[in-house]
Amino acid sequence: MTMKVKELADLVGISVRTLHYYDEIGLLSPQKTTDTGYRLYSNDDLEILQQILFFRELGFPLKEIKQIISSSSFDKQEALIQHQKMLVEKRSQLDKLINTVNKTIRHMKGEIQMTNKEKFEGFDFSHNPYEQEARKLWGDKAVDVSNTKVAGMSKEAQKAVSEIYIKLASVRDTPPNSEEVQKAIEEWFNCLNNHFGDYSLDDFKGLGQAYVDDERFTKNIDQFGEGLAKFMCAAMRYYAETKSI
Repeated sequence: MTMKVKELADLVGISVRTLHYYDEIGLLSPQKTTDTGYRLYSNDDLEILQQILFFRELGFPLKEIKQIISSSSFDKQEALIQHQKMLVEKRSQLDKLINTVNKTIRHMKGEIQMTNKEKFEGFDFSHNPYEQEARKLWGDKAVDVSNTKVAGMSKEAQKAVSEIYIKLASVRDTPPNSEEVQKAIEEWFNCLNNHFGDYSLDDFKGLGQAYVDDERFTKNIDQFGEGLAKFMCAAMRYYAETKSI
């Protein structure tokens, strides 16, 4: 049994554009296409997509997911077992946070009294509860790159990121290919390479696409200005494509 891209998108609840993008970057390329060029997804393709979405739910970037699932040592069943463990840990922490929210509401209503310690139960910024399992299964590099690293970000890096976001937000009504915008985008490209690792032009373009494909990115970036994520995606794509010529 095979499915066309629109059928698969409707089944899973993701956009056709996302599936096209996964194909473009070699993350999920359907095994068959029709004579007219329609993508046909098999049951094996659906299993791979499920794995991709589990990894995404756990915060792994697409580049690292591709490395993991294309590895000769990748075991789908073992990966599912690890996904289960990680998600249970994640649920446990969320349950604690929900309980803290509920108690805080009752505290504000005067129904109970909370200690200062109780107000912060469930928060844990010291470690990822499933990180060690992830490191054992998928390696240090994949986990290191997937972490947001916000907690360990230097003050210099925090300042640089904020300043660039603010600068780009102030010109987001300007064409993405304008000289002013492209100069700011180049600052963003250099900032990433200076503070967060080695980013090629393809990596940079892919990151920009993730800003609109992943609602978590979109939400965080759009705090600096409505529509900023979409604007940065277009500007980063233009920068990458013109610089690679």
